[in-house]
Amino acid sequence: MHTIERQTDVFSGNSDLEILHSFKNFPVFMGCVETASEKDVKADMTWGISKSSGFIQLTNLIPLDLLYQAQHASAVGGIWHNHAKEFANFISMYKPTSVLEVGGSHGKLSKEYRLLRSCEWTILEPNPAPTEGVDVDFIKGFFDSDFKFHGNIDTFIHSHVFEHIYSPIEFVSNISNLLDEGNKLIFSVPNQEKWLLKKYTNCIDFEHTIFLTEPYIENLLSQYGFRLLQKEYYLKDHSIFYAYVKDRNSSIIDLPKNLYLRNKKTFYDFINYYKNTLIPSLNSQVNEIEGKIFLFGASGFSQYLIEFGLNIDNVVYLLDNDKKKHNKRLYGTNLIVKSPSILKEIDKPIVILNIGVYDSEIKNDIITNINKNTIFIEMNNDNNINQ
Repeated sequence: MHTIERQTDVFSGNSDLEILHSFKNFPVFMGCVETASEKDVKADMTWGISKSSGFIQLTNLIPLDLLYQAQHASAVGGIWHNHAKEFANFISMYKPTSVLEVGGSHGKLSKEYRLLRSCEWTILEPNPAPTEGVDVDFIKGFFDSDFKFHGNIDTFIHSHVFEHIYSPIEFVSNISNLLDEGNKLIFSVPNQEKWLLKKYTNCIDFEHTIFLTEPYIENLLSQYGFRLLQKEYYLKDHSIFYAYVKDRNSSIIDLPKNLYLRNKKTFYDFINYYKNTLIPSLNSQVNEIEGKIFLFGASGFSQYLIEFGLNIDNVVYLLDNDKKKHNKRLYGTNLIVKSPSILKEIDKPIVILNIGVYDSEIKNDIITNINKNTIFIEMNNDNNINQ
C-alpha cells in the first residue's frame, strides 16, 4: 500500500515540517470487520509540526477508499443524540431553507432539524447509512473541486467533518466558490485542543489527520471571505458550533505567535502520559487481576491503547454499545466485540475504560442498567488512574 505523503505544511504551504512521533504498524481502519485478520492493513502513523505555523498534521495519509472502506462511526449514545439536537437548535437560529450537508452519513442532524423547521436538505456522503425516519436526498460521493450541485443552497453544513479533510485550504476554498454572498456556512467540530490536553485518544489519528484548533479555523475562514456570526461550545470540551456568513468585506483574523511551542508541548504531554504513566499503571493492575477483563470501545480508542503497549493477553472481549459491531472483530486485532449486556452474568467484571468525554455516560449506564458490581479501571478527568 502506498500512502499519500505530505511534503509541506497543509496550512501555510511552507516546507518546514518537523517530525514529532511515529506509531509503527497502526491499523488503517478504525472499525469492525468479519474478515480474517491476515487481510488487515497497517501503516506507520507519523506526526509532524510546521515550525512556522505550529500546525500539527499527519505526514503520511491513507488512500480514502481504504480508510473509509465501511461506515463505522454510528454516533450512538446520549451525548451524540443531544449533540444533534443542540446543533439543530443552533442551525435553526439562521432559518435555512435549502441545505447541503457534507458527511452526514446517518442523517440524524437533518431529522432533528426538520422537527423544528421545514427545509430542503441534501446530504453528500461516501457511505450513506440513513437511520429510520430520515427522509432527505442522499448523494454518494466526496466533496472536492469536481463536485457539482445543481440544486439551490443557502446554507452549507458539516458536522465533525472538517478534521477529516486532507486539504483544509482546498476544502474551504471549494465551499467559498460554491456559496453566494450572504449564504451561511454552519458547522460543528470537535474541540481538539481540549481533547488533546485531556489526553483523549480520538483527537488525532488516521482519520483526524490535522490538529484543527480554533485559531486555525478562524484564520482560515477569514482568508476565504467568511465572517464569524456566532460560536458556541457544546459540553465545554466536546464540540464547537460555528456560524459564518459569506462576506467579501470580512477582515482577516491573524494567528497567535506562540502556536508552535504550545502545540508541540500539548502533543508530547499526550505521548508521554500514555507511555510513561497510564499504560504502565494499567498493565500493573491487569497483571494482578484474576477475574475476567473487558476493554470498552471497539474503535480507535482501543487500537491506540494497544499500540501504546496495553497488555491484552487476559482481555476476554471488547465491549461496545453499537449493535452493528457486535460479534465482529476490531480491525488490527484478534479481539471480538460483544454487547456490554454480557456483564450481567459475571460476578464483579473488570472493565478497562478510556473513552474520553464518553467515560461517564458509559460507566453510569453499565452500573445503573447492567451490573452495579462492575469494577472499572479508568483515567479520571485529572489524568489519574481510578479503580
